[in-house]
Amino acid sequence: MRVGGSNELKSLRLQWANLVAMVVPDVRVAIDQLAHHQLRSALTLLGMVFGVGAVIAMLAVSEGGRIEALKMIEGMGARNLIVKSVVPDETAIQDLRKHSAGLSIADAEAIQETMPFVERWAGMRSISPWALISDEGQPNASVWAVSPAFFYLTSLDAIEGRLFTADDDLRYAQVAVLGNSVARKLFPHGYAVGKRFKINHVWFRVVGVLHDRQLPGEEFQGEKVGGESERIYVPLHTGLRRMEVSAWRSELEELKVQMAPGLEPGLVSRAINHLLERRHGGQPDYELVIPARLLAQQRETQQIFTIVMSAVAGICLLVGGIGIMNIMLASVLERKSEIGLLRAVGARQADVVRQFLVETTVIALVGALAGVVLGVAIAYAIAGFSGWAVAWSVPVIILAVVVCVSIAVAFGVYPAMSAARLDPVAALQSD
Repeated sequence: MRVGGSNELKSLRLQWANLVAMVVPDVRVAIDQLAHHQLRSALTLLGMVFGVGAVIAMLAVSEGGRIEALKMIEGMGARNLIVKSVVPDETAIQDLRKHSAGLSIADAEAIQETMPFVERWAGMRSISPWALISDEGQPNASVWAVSPAFFYLTSLDAIEGRLFTADDDLRYAQVAVLGNSVARKLFPHGYAVGKRFKINHVWFRVVGVLHDRQLPGEEFQGEKVGGESERIYVPLHTGLRRMEVSAWRSELEELKVQMAPGLEPGLVSRAINHLLERRHGGQPDYELVIPARLLAQQRETQQIFTIVMSAVAGICLLVGGIGIMNIMLASVLERKSEIGLLRAVGARQADVVRQFLVETTVIALVGALAGVVLGVAIAYAIAGFSGWAVAWSVPVIILAVVVCVSIAVAFGVYPAMSAARLDPVAALQSD
């Protein structure tokens, strides 16, 4: 068995050596032809260069957009449904409050009690700080009273200290978790955990500082995302009881509800909407946001962009393939005597076909590599001017090059066959 395997390996190596020995001279001839007709070759390559460049740039921007979208959805929670309080104008709010108290903790508890597919919820309420000071700094920051589950639902972790707990919330504990940027501004001279600061007339003790996750933007499909680095978080019941809040506003400004895995967000949203409609007396004082649906909308937009750019890139590659066919046909006419000589000294039709296809492949490879460089430059230029992110995938780049070469070789088959079918005697007498 070993002897047979060794013989097969030797035979395979010999075949590769013979193939390389045949192809290398053809590659040299192809390079000489490119160098001999530099302007014509450059003009022929433009279609391939622009085609591959468009593909590379389009895929880089598309991949960057996909990664950014996933990061933004992570900030909102892919399995979350968001109920937002709608604040009417001052002339209508008093009449509205006769029929509905607005979004409340009781709404959240009713949702979880009546819907077994809801795993957890987190309420949010903004606090208006008219004073925010510590012994070391006086920053501008927003203050939010949130349920302990808020950090889990928005994938936030503490880089220092801890997050506050359900026990902190029930005891109306005067503890706070700071965003990374706020922590540096409130306590620029050292470790923030354990130190005290004041919001309005209430003193709070810092128990944790959030990890700064640097989301790529502040909005996704029109919805605000992120901003945690510039916020101060206190327990929900502490904020509602110990801080000054407007009696006319809803108890909660936002409610995040996490559904069980595998459920259709649209069905869950309809069930929640039906419950809230009854509890709010049919008043339109809330709205539902489905992050998964926002992601689907973003993907549809991105898909349209990808299709349009792919069509443009495909047209460029098609034009490039036609250009290569033209240059190879011109090369056949110019080199009739050379082809006739090759046939006269024993070259087969297959040898002539191979030589012209190798030349086509070399031309396409040069164009494809130049297109990769151009695509990278275009992608970074787009990112610089528009602020879009770019991301690279080596297999995709290799695929773009392979497609480019394949198109070129397909267009090069006809000129190669035309050269191989030339009558050797007529070809020698062509000059």
